[in-house]
Amino acid sequence: MKSLHNSHPHILVIGDLMIDHYLWGGCERISPEAPVQVVDIARETTVLGGAGNVINNLVALGAKVSVAGVIGDDEIGGELKTMLSSIGAFNEGLVVQMGRKTSKKSRVIASNQQILRYDKESKEAIDITSETAITAYVESVLERCDIVILSDYGKGVITDAVALGVITAAKRAGKKVLVDPKGKDYRKYRGAYLLTPNKKEASEATGIVISDDESLKKALLSLKETCDLECSMITLSEDGIAIFDESMRRFPTVAKEVYDVTGAGDTVIASLSFALSSGLSIDEAAPFANHAAAVVVGKIGSATVTLGEIEEYESSLHQSTSDMHIKSREDIYLLSERLKKEGKKVVFTNGCFDILHVGHVKYLQEAKSYGDVLFVGLNSDSSVRELKGPTRPVNSEADRAYILAALESVDYVVVFSEETPHELIKNIAPDILVKGGDYEGKSVVGAEFAKELRLVQFVDGKSTTATIKRINKGTTC
Repeated sequence: MKSLHNSHPHILVIGDLMIDHYLWGGCERISPEAPVQVVDIARETTVLGGAGNVINNLVALGAKVSVAGVIGDDEIGGELKTMLSSIGAFNEGLVVQMGRKTSKKSRVIASNQQILRYDKESKEAIDITSETAITAYVESVLERCDIVILSDYGKGVITDAVALGVITAAKRAGKKVLVDPKGKDYRKYRGAYLLTPNKKEASEATGIVISDDESLKKALLSLKETCDLECSMITLSEDGIAIFDESMRRFPTVAKEVYDVTGAGDTVIASLSFALSSGLSIDEAAPFANHAAAVVVGKIGSATVTLGEIEEYESSLHQSTSDMHIKSREDIYLLSERLKKEGKKVVFTNGCFDILHVGHVKYLQEAKSYGDVLFVGLNSDSSVRELKGPTRPVNSEADRAYILAALESVDYVVVFSEETPHELIKNIAPDILVKGGDYEGKSVVGAEFAKELRLVQFVDGKSTTATIKRINKGTTC
């Protein structure tokens, strides 16, 4: 699968926006007024919920997002608008409907256990004026958007008129519409590219009990025909995703640990949309969405996932390609910053690594043992010629980078063209800088930017130069 780090599609999200509000505290006594717990609130947090969680996921992946929805003329509506602006979402499509309550769900958490939730919201369908305003906004921005998401939480925004208006306009503009559906009657989503119901929702909508591949295929076909979809999809929790266009395919997933499935559906539709609008086929987008969801269920609460986390997950399953571990300077700097924020110990080393041999492999294995993530700076072809002479390198930088990135001990490779990796080390600021044992007592470039310098002894007699000499002499090891 190609790298998506340079992909920044523009995605339009229409749906039920809300705020998830958390009151965190402890409980040490029962109220004298009634047999209920008394919670001493220590802190409050708010995050975007509903369709807002889809938006959060898209932003985390690197997408540009335009938003359409309905809020009330209330304080919560103003707060929601500010939250969207703070993450860089374009909120010109928010329609204010007088007298409507903006959705806010408050949860009381005592000693990490939810003991109460109370909601403030309007659940009736939005009025005709709001429907017209949303459809008009969608038509005005479709040209600059790559794909459209309808995130239906059943709070009244995705009415029959809104769904029809959006899907009709999108099809006219040649844009795919992906729908996270609600309810049991999906006919209002007719003409969408695909829907993303889970197995329970699909069973309720089709009246088919999904118990094996035959019933799964029957449900997929029913959805496709009833809703006139280009592609039919059903998410299967820990069993992955099933799709049907011309034939049925299943894409399994493996979540290492499942802490919380909250928001997994939002992650699936966000990651599917991101992948499809970045040029991936549905057969490539489905595994990508699987892996994104697998990362999210390993977190607590409604969570988001980054491309880096998906790549790390794929790497742990040995499903990533070498290309995904070869990074540009910009990417490697951002990656280093993120990893250190997550508490990971970053290790850096560099070299030409022209003809890979056992000495290289043992050196890199020891380097990796000093931390959590190993970055390897690789001399470019021009840089190698400066250091080794006009006959080197034997292998091109592209080949050398690909082979290095395939090693289990190497997490990421970045090519540099300067004679030394001074600027790389300065910007990465690794926790551990690793060099060969021949630097004992010598000055090491970039050492001042690392927390610690480690020297690794080379394997005697093992070097690219020695290998080339043996080849030229026609001798063996």
